[in-house]
Amino acid sequence: MFNQRVHNRQSVKLFSGLDYGFVAIYLALVAIGLVAVISATWRGDDVAIFSLSNEYMKHIIYIGMSLTIAFVILLCDSGLWHKYAYVFYVASLLLALSTMLPGIGLERNGARAWIGVGGFTLQPIEFAMVGLALGVARLMSDYSFSVEKPKSLMKVALIILPIFVVVKLQNDFGTGLIACSLLLMLFREGLNMWLCILIVCVVVLFFLSMLMPPTPLLVALVILFSVISAILMRQRWKVAIKYLGVLFFVTTLLYGVYALFAEEGDNTYYKFLLCTTIASLPAIIWWTYRANIRELYLITGLFVVSMSVLFTSNVLYDNLHGYQKLRIDTWLGLSQDRDASYNVNQSKIAIGSGGLTGKGYLQGTQIRYKMVPERHTDFIFCTICEEFGLLGAGVLFLLYALFILKLMRMGDNQQESFGRVYCYSAASILTYHVVINIGFTMGFMPVMGITLPLISYGGSSLLATTIMVFIAVSLDASTRRALPVYRKW
Repeated sequence: MFNQRVHNRQSVKLFSGLDYGFVAIYLALVAIGLVAVISATWRGDDVAIFSLSNEYMKHIIYIGMSLTIAFVILLCDSGLWHKYAYVFYVASLLLALSTMLPGIGLERNGARAWIGVGGFTLQPIEFAMVGLALGVARLMSDYSFSVEKPKSLMKVALIILPIFVVVKLQNDFGTGLIACSLLLMLFREGLNMWLCILIVCVVVLFFLSMLMPPTPLLVALVILFSVISAILMRQRWKVAIKYLGVLFFVTTLLYGVYALFAEEGDNTYYKFLLCTTIASLPAIIWWTYRANIRELYLITGLFVVSMSVLFTSNVLYDNLHGYQKLRIDTWLGLSQDRDASYNVNQSKIAIGSGGLTGKGYLQGTQIRYKMVPERHTDFIFCTICEEFGLLGAGVLFLLYALFILKLMRMGDNQQESFGRVYCYSAASILTYHVVINIGFTMGFMPVMGITLPLISYGGSSLLATTIMVFIAVSLDASTRRALPVYRKW
């Protein structure tokens, strides 16, 4: 018996190389979403079942449009996405900016992020996330790009920055923070783990600065950056210990001298520590240059950003709109406003009342009596939990885990860096959506207006998610077709 090497390109069939398991999970999630939307928007006998005034009928139309777009994407040449990635990125940004035009943009819940199309509405920023994933993948696929070079990372930041500008104009910060989820993709591409931890710490620091006095936060910040710098400098602990010793000694000495001649004021030690830390930055930069360790440049930059967060967080907070401040205050326990926490409280009641197996389809009292206002959009997870219980939520978690892991596996199987970066970017964005949505539904995070992918009611989210994942499916199918197979005579 002899083996003959044959390439699939010799006998390419329609949808050859398609990951049918991934498509099956996609269809299962869409089906669960439709079932949940029907339950959350069911009105009984007062309206005709097939009337387009019912949200679930509109959702069925969105599903049909999504499946059609998925079919078209699979028919397109996968090389199209790499060739026109920047075009798609710019086009998606211009579409998102169109919400600022008078007569076109619509404002909802304080955010001007929608445009009206007939009797339907569209949220263009959702499609901008697809453009962002394509743009970043195109940039990082260049031969000159290296995640270890600060210059290359600055280019990634320049790709992401316009998204933040758009969401600032639209006043839709929850969606804009999705861009931060690309940190997972950067970690996969080789970004130092400690740098990833520091970036996360900067975000955590913003919220902690509202709850704690600045002095312990700055002390913890200086120690954290010193420890991580020592690790990156090949365990040079003596250097870090000497720096911390000199810094705190000088700060305490200055503070002691000041205390002898003046009355102690609020946060006086913090001001001295801040000044001595800033004064030490030239020495840190000089040492970074001498050590010639690229990661230290980024750490120094993050250190400066982190210190600025400490005394600018209140300024950033004051620039938020009233409802955004209220959401953050309610989550942090700084406000007891019942109206602001109503959605979350009712959602938690619905989730808890579902128990292990749920109350049954169309039998959820919190949902049927409309106690959760956004039960079919942002808070649709509580609809599933109340009617199908912990078991239903567990099935949903399992499907999402398989869905995201398969996306990552598609990225690992790519022969070109463009496909790998894109698949991991898509997986990162979906992970952010799922974690944030379920997090604020259960009260673990502030409410951000993030939809649950493929589940929540809304055409923009469903269409954008479908486009994003089926571009990954197209790239994966192309890779599978390109791989050789062996046939026996």
